[in-house]
Amino acid sequence: MLPANAVQAAQHMLLPYLLQASVVVDATAGNGKDTLFLAKNTLSQAAVWAFDIQPSAIENTSRILAAAGLAEKVRLIQASHDTLGSTLNQPIDAVMFNLGYLPGSDRHIATQPNTTLAAVEQAAHLLTIGGLMTIVVYPGHASGILENQVLQQFLSTLPQQNFSVACWSMQNQINNPPLLYAVEKRRELRR
Repeated sequence: MLPANAVQAAQHMLLPYLLQASVVVDATAGNGKDTLFLAKNTLSQAAVWAFDIQPSAIENTSRILAAAGLAEKVRLIQASHDTLGSTLNQPIDAVMFNLGYLPGSDRHIATQPNTTLAAVEQAAHLLTIGGLMTIVVYPGHASGILENQVLQQFLSTLPQQNFSVACWSMQNQINNPPLLYAVEKRRELRR
């Protein structure tokens, strides 16, 4: 059965990667649904990190994790996703980005192309060989259009010998449906 949307597709793609993952990241915690997915589907000893710049997002995520009995498994960081490289500075087996604005809050507060690009570059560098990064982008609003353009440009330049990059979308949905980029690291970049 096909996933109904890009977020479900991201979770479907990530699931096999999570079974042996040691470190996973939700780069945009939002209301905590992706963080909860990561916490539920990783081994008990796996480290789960979740970032969000908005205090309400951290509170929402904390609440949903506590209700599921998984609060102790996740390290919540109230900071922009573009700090993940300096905060973690360790290999990452899987990372999720669900861009845009926090559902149920001010739509004018949204992820921005420059910080998103920095975060995606950092995550690509930190991904382990065989690790997966998923990025859900929403081209139905102004900053989402720009984010998508920046991401397309960057992801298309990743060397194919080092990364496999795919784009998934629902072709028959109206109103500019979200897109999913999946990036698997095949081998390290030479420096």
